[in-house]
Amino acid sequence: MKKVVIDTNVFVSSFFGGNPRQVIDLWKSGKITLCISRDIVDEYIEVLARLGLVEEHDLKELLDLFAKGFHCIFTHKTPELKVVKEDPDDDKFIECAVSLSADCIISGDKALLAVKDYMGIKIYTPRAFLDSLV
Repeated sequence: MKKVVIDTNVFVSSFFGGNPRQVIDLWKSGKITLCISRDIVDEYIEVLARLGLVEEHDLKELLDLFAKGFHCIFTHKTPELKVVKEDPDDDKFIECAVSLSADCIISGDKALLAVKDYMGIKIYTPRAFLDSLV
């Protein structure tokens, strides 16, 4: 089973369908394992709440899934890396991937996608990731 880090933009875009939703459905069905860190969960929650995409009970349900380890693994400690020069805030996704030996990162972020590969960890768009599974 592939271990993946999912960028916030993919997580948020999944609410609108398309390839991002297919990626999240793979996680929900247990076909991939989501790798997360505190910084990533905090950003998911902050962005989803700010955009008004989820009600408070939905946020609680999502947090419960993470807390119960629902097809996910959590790292408490990540290395401090400086990889994404154009957007250092995106380093948290690479740090999590390195910490948990993830297979890949799935993102729609141009700065993160420009890295392409870090220490053997591929960085895919949602479509490219889905195509890689075939």
